[in-house]
Amino acid sequence: MGHPALEGKGAVVTGAAGGIGRALAARLVAEGARVVVNDVDADRLAATADEIGAVAVPGDCSSASGVDDLVATAAHVLGRIDVYCANAGIDHTLADSLQLPDEQWAQMLDVNVMGHVRAARTLVPGWVETGGGRFVVTASAAGLLTMIGAAAYSTTKHAAVGFAEWLSITYGDRGVAVQAICPQGVQTAMLDQAGPLKDLLSHDEALTPDAVADAWVSSLDDDRFLVLPHPEVGGYYAARAADTDRWLGGMRRLQAKVDGLS
Repeated sequence: MGHPALEGKGAVVTGAAGGIGRALAARLVAEGARVVVNDVDADRLAATADEIGAVAVPGDCSSASGVDDLVATAAHVLGRIDVYCANAGIDHTLADSLQLPDEQWAQMLDVNVMGHVRAARTLVPGWVETGGGRFVVTASAAGLLTMIGAAAYSTTKHAAVGFAEWLSITYGDRGVAVQAICPQGVQTAMLDQAGPLKDLLSHDEALTPDAVADAWVSSLDDDRFLVLPHPEVGGYYAARAADTDRWLGGMRRLQAKVDGLS
């Protein structure tokens, strides 16, 4: 028997060729869901879909036309989309994050924020009319705490959490469950590319993508909004709110350590 919130449901997972997206999709299949996976890497996505028992629908889930195509195709394949995991995310980090070019900011805003907005815009009205659905955003601890050295990533992940909060406030009593998964370090290619930040991000243990998927499924028992695979993040988030200046001072000390590693 799968989890009652997932068994028999039609689910879509974006950014699912590898990493957290693949783990979420595989766990959905194991819980008895029927799953469509999406990614811009069509070849890798096809291999993943074949291995986990999902249907591959490659394409760009961040653009308006890409979202429309994905939702239409997935609805045809699944009959109904009950769960949408807006997992796709990208990071462009430079040594001097402030100098990241406008076009890379725009691309990160498109994938990390507007992809969620466009998917919700397409799905939520129908869910409200036909019995509800579940919208799951893979954000990041960076969306709660800010990541050293990563201006655009932190900003877009804050926006992703903020949009998810707004969705929950607006539609949570109208049948739409909304969740934000906010892990810290996870054993993915993105962590491997983090350079001197890798050890900092792994301070509270770099989890496997499967552990993140496990944390999400466990969260369904009480349907909580914030899914924190690293429980420590909840304490950091509370400390940040309770005394923001003290928290910023601590983060500046961490920044100095990172500067010393560069």
